[in-house]
Amino acid sequence: MKIIYAVNQQSGPQISLKTWNNIVNKIEKNLKFAFQPEISIALVGKAAIRNLNRIYRKKDKVTDVLSFSKDKNTPNYWPKNFLGEIIICYPQAKAQAQKAKTTVIREIELLLIHGFLHLAGYDHGKAKDAEKMEFLEQKIIKTKI
Repeated sequence: MKIIYAVNQQSGPQISLKTWNNIVNKIEKNLKFAFQPEISIALVGKAAIRNLNRIYRKKDKVTDVLSFSKDKNTPNYWPKNFLGEIIICYPQAKAQAQKAKTTVIREIELLLIHGFLHLAGYDHGKAKDAEKMEFLEQKIIKTKI
């Protein structure tokens, strides 16, 4: 099923709709849903993600990506098939891209895929689960569109 998504880009140079579509299409090709999933994506700065990380994870530091799954506390007006929100820190993605000698877009792609897998129920708390999640991330990244 086609993934419905919306992007709120608050930080960094504007990323084209074509780029977002390519990333989401890779995810669609690899993950199958019995319904049409909907997600929200936000690109934010360091202060915003640090604040969210402090409030929701009790970690007062900048992180690269946060995923917030729909749960019993999610407002009723959100769509029925809403999986949740993925929040990516643009400055952190840029720094990680430089360290890994890759592009910012490639790093954002990895973070979006990682965040989406969390919304789809994957986790990396245990070594076996981490291996499975990393395998899927790499499979999705390598998918040709």
